[in-house]
Amino acid sequence: MKKATSPTTARISTFTFLIIIIVLVLSLVAIGFAYLLFVGGKGLEATYMLVISLVAMGLSTYLLFQSRSRAASLKIETPQVMTTIECRKCGFKSVREFQRGDYVYKELEKCQKCDDKQIITAIYKEVKEKEKTFPF
Repeated sequence: MKKATSPTTARISTFTFLIIIIVLVLSLVAIGFAYLLFVGGKGLEATYMLVISLVAMGLSTYLLFQSRSRAASLKIETPQVMTTIECRKCGFKSVREFQRGDYVYKELEKCQKCDDKQIITAIYKEVKEKEKTFPF
């Protein structure tokens, strides 16, 4: 049976991406103004503008990479849903993956042991315990 998986996304939000791109574009414009100030003979103002634009460019690049790595670490895995099937007469139990249309107390095919009808007694998701990581 094919397992249904949902795609995990490792994207940053559109709003965050837009802010980072705007800051990056403004820092490039500031580099252009720094060049014009330097050509105009105002070396001190050009230096300040160049430093501010390089810091803004560095920060926006850093935020872009950090937000991408943060989004990649927040991937969501879909849990596996299981169905427990039980025979009313002999008590034989079996567990299988959930199938569309399953519900509790649904009558299914005949039992392998006693040929009596089986019913679904439980539908649950498997919980995987996360590994404990220590910050040190």
